[in-house]
Amino acid sequence: MSLLQFFIAVDVTVVNIALPSIGAEFGVDGHTLTWVVVGYTVTGGGMLMLGGRLGDLLGRRQVLLLGTSLFGAASLLAGLAPSYSLLVVARLAQGAGEAIALPAAMATIVLLFPEGPRRSRALGVWAAVASCGLVLGFVLSGVITDRLGWRWIFLISVPFILVVLVATVLLVRGDRPAAGNAAPLDVPGALLLTACPLLFAYGVVEAGEPGTPAWVVVAALAGAVAAAAGFVRVEARAAHPLVPLRFFAHRTRVTANLTTVLLSGGLSTSFLLFTLYLQDRLDYGPLGAGLMMLPLAVALIGCSLLVPRLLGRWGARACVLAGLGFTGAAMAVIALVAAVDAGGAALVPAMFLIAAGMGFGIVGLQYVAVSGVTEDDAGIASGVQRAADQLGGAAGVTVCVGIGFAPALHTFDPFLVATALATTGLVTGAALARRMGLPAAAEAPAAAQGADPQGAAPAGEREGADGRETAG
Repeated sequence: MSLLQFFIAVDVTVVNIALPSIGAEFGVDGHTLTWVVVGYTVTGGGMLMLGGRLGDLLGRRQVLLLGTSLFGAASLLAGLAPSYSLLVVARLAQGAGEAIALPAAMATIVLLFPEGPRRSRALGVWAAVASCGLVLGFVLSGVITDRLGWRWIFLISVPFILVVLVATVLLVRGDRPAAGNAAPLDVPGALLLTACPLLFAYGVVEAGEPGTPAWVVVAALAGAVAAAAGFVRVEARAAHPLVPLRFFAHRTRVTANLTTVLLSGGLSTSFLLFTLYLQDRLDYGPLGAGLMMLPLAVALIGCSLLVPRLLGRWGARACVLAGLGFTGAAMAVIALVAAVDAGGAALVPAMFLIAAGMGFGIVGLQYVAVSGVTEDDAGIASGVQRAADQLGGAAGVTVCVGIGFAPALHTFDPFLVATALATTGLVTGAALARRMGLPAAAEAPAAAQGADPQGAAPAGEREGADGRETAG
């Protein structure tokens, strides 16, 4: 599961440093290249809840194999794409494969471990692998693009995906579909949920493109709002909704997912700004830009291993608020470095802050977002949390590209615009975390005893004082 998570996370960021090479081969400008990044994350995020529902209804092992196969085939197509249009199609298919596979993989991990210290450690490993994949995507992109060419950033994952498929057949136990698996899938809900972020991304990106008529931008953004409203209406009336609205009655989960959107938006924007500053302003080549990310990767590994231990001691609230604060500070440092035109070494403090933001924030939020889940809704909880992560990151990148690179702005203004947007979002997230009840330190150990902070049903198993599993 972690091997799959790693390569899916790598594909979120691996194209960033390769973008200039892709644009040069296909003759595509920077705005159009945005779809290589945003198309993957938006499609993946929009379809994740459908993927989570598929796992619950059809069986996680079967859905895991289906999604992984689609992801591997799309990776092969991306590496062999003869045109830019086909490359974008392959990236959309990669996002769809991720959306189908990842909720099943995360739900498998969640159900293997009871709530408490063991699940916290397991999700800590899961989050650490994802975080390292995101960061090492930059490093791998630089090395591979410089030595082998940009196509190999996609092709290199294909043999590892084959290993995941074989290992899943051999090692992952088959499971029965959830009760009521004969119910039809909520296809209208899935289409509306995917259309909303795609229309939003298109409208915002085109807003910064010279010559785009204003009515096109307005129509796309209005369509995104209409799709969002339509999704809520469909889910409220559907006999078998994609995501039952009662799922969002769990106040702690709602808080965790809203905060994930804001935190991921800030983190994804930070990565994009790093790439732009190193290559466009400091004239680093792909290899140099990739190697500059190594301090961030090392710091992130350390943070991701440390935070699960602190989760029970500090509580989820303190960890999440610390992650929000570290991310906001990182954005401010990047903007300051860009404003004074400092060298790449001046970005090292921001790298450590981003690592701390991801380590503290994402681990804490993942733990809270799956609190109180059962066999019947583990896939939905995993899909919602991952969708919040993906769509938040895509929204941050989209706003940065669409607004930050408007023709009227100066070269370093994107950094200032992104900092203002991220800081506003992070302050709002901190207020939400305080007012809506993320678990405090005293409440985290309670989960280990089978008690959910919001009164959900106890976990089926818990860890005894001697570390052995005992019946709940």
